[in-house]
Amino acid sequence: MNDTPREWRRGGFVVSTDRSRLDVDLVYDYLVTSYWSAGMPRSVLERGIENSLTFGIYDASRQVGFARAITDLATYAYLSDVFIVEDYRGRGLSKWLMECILVHPDLQGLRRFALFTRDAQGLYERYGFEPARGSSTYLERWTPNVYAARTP
Repeated sequence: MNDTPREWRRGGFVVSTDRSRLDVDLVYDYLVTSYWSAGMPRSVLERGIENSLTFGIYDASRQVGFARAITDLATYAYLSDVFIVEDYRGRGLSKWLMECILVHPDLQGLRRFALFTRDAQGLYERYGFEPARGSSTYLERWTPNVYAARTP
């Protein structure tokens, strides 16, 4: 993975892949209460950030959104942990964040780019995401309560 941070600017907002800019407290506080990461230990988040291509969205120095792509940089990526903080929703920031993710040079030419969502199909469909084809070929090991089984 190319560790040279990339940035996109729109108005007073910046999308950046610079991990050093991330407000990990904000990301953790959001994700630990989300339906997809409830109870996640902070150490798991930190390890995930360290091993992913991360995208923060900022209003000046304040982080207002986040996403990360888990990828081999050649054939596959999984988009995870996408959010915009509540006070900044309705401004088109999630759409712009998706546009920045999809033009990132390290995420080009992938055979498969996957994600799961319970409530944002409309957002992702506008960028070409659709239900998995050949569902009989899609297999997974799923442990929905993995964080509940851990002790701090």
